[in-house]
Amino acid sequence: MSSAPPREWRADALVAALWWVGAVGVAFFLAGGGLTTSSPVDYLYALGRVAGIVAAVLVLNQILLISRVPWIERTLGHDRAAATHSLMGKVAFIAMLAHAALILIMTAHYDGRSVFAAIPAMWDLGWYMVAAQAALGLFTVVVVTSLLIVRRRWRYENWHTVHLLVYIAIILVVPHQFIEGSTFRSMGPAWWFWLVLYVVTVGCWLAFRVAKPLVYARRYAPVVSSVTTHGDGSTSVVVAGRGLGRLGAHPGQFMLWRFLAKGYWREAHPFSLSKAPGDSLRISVGPSGDFSRSLASLPVGTKVLFEGPLGVFTQRSRTRPGAVFVAGGIGVTPLLAMLEEPGGGPIDVILRASSLERAPLRDEVHAAAAARGATVHEFFGPRGEGWSSAAEPATLGGLVAGLGDRDVFICGPVAWADAVEADAVAAGVAPEAIHRERFGW
Repeated sequence: MSSAPPREWRADALVAALWWVGAVGVAFFLAGGGLTTSSPVDYLYALGRVAGIVAAVLVLNQILLISRVPWIERTLGHDRAAATHSLMGKVAFIAMLAHAALILIMTAHYDGRSVFAAIPAMWDLGWYMVAAQAALGLFTVVVVTSLLIVRRRWRYENWHTVHLLVYIAIILVVPHQFIEGSTFRSMGPAWWFWLVLYVVTVGCWLAFRVAKPLVYARRYAPVVSSVTTHGDGSTSVVVAGRGLGRLGAHPGQFMLWRFLAKGYWREAHPFSLSKAPGDSLRISVGPSGDFSRSLASLPVGTKVLFEGPLGVFTQRSRTRPGAVFVAGGIGVTPLLAMLEEPGGGPIDVILRASSLERAPLRDEVHAAAAARGATVHEFFGPRGEGWSSAAEPATLGGLVAGLGDRDVFICGPVAWADAVEADAVAAGVAPEAIHRERFGW
């Protein structure tokens, strides 16, 4: 059993350090005479440059956070890394708009022309300014499609494809920073700071998002060994290979899977392990989208690329003697794998599903619970005011004695999991003893 608070402190320190990198970038700008002005209005131009520096740092931080760097994943956990990635993206886009607006307005002021006339005039500076303006347009498309109101109407596959435009935008925007930015022309400390920042960030992305999956494919030779459709509508896919037990995966973790078959290979999706890992790996997926439904027809023998294992939603995060596993629908998968893992302390399992027939892997849960000596509580039917069913209102405190001595692991739809977490907090469960695996994208 590990102590969660130190990891939380390390996570907070890492997030703070990422924000402070922006301050370092601004400090180099100031040290290079960035605030040298001839009139008060020049400070607006300087502010525009500062906004550009902050935007560049935050975009690089975003790439680093989704690079699957092992020590970042272990420190933050995939959920917090993704949440920080999203927050920095919003701030970065605001900074980009401020940078573009202030530089454009001040350039028009210095040249004695209108703002609209200044836009094409910037093209005369070189191709890199045209590329930078195109990059801003691409960033705008990505941000707009990332808004919750838009994402709810989009299939994950469409949103993910558009999101890849970020990489093109970064390639387009970098040249103007090094060629036009006066901070970089002298090739002094600031130039090296930015060069190292770009090399480390892009290097991590290439190493862990591109090279590592290819190395794993060669080392483990993973292939689909069986595909099973269950009566509840879910599908289980078993992946076999050479020495997969050496991968070091833990029950509760997830991986990003890319199946190299026609109609599947273009997309990588995150799925949790639904069985304690060993010489094979199993995932179980509910029929919630086009891709997940199509897995029932995935050919046996298909080669597989994967990233991971990822996430800190494991029993290694436990801080209390006992545990409560709370699962909503297909969210039972990581908890089932954890239930199969040997360990001490009392465990209660709470299953929530729309109906008995649609409860994923229910028989396996009961078998694993019986072997572990765990107690299972089930709630079926339409949801009530809280997390339980309308027919059987319940609270965690009312179901589980001594809840304060338990870790609470929650996995299921975001809104439902929010209700479970609120109930746990109301019952006096300490924040460090509440663990979640989020299914939202």
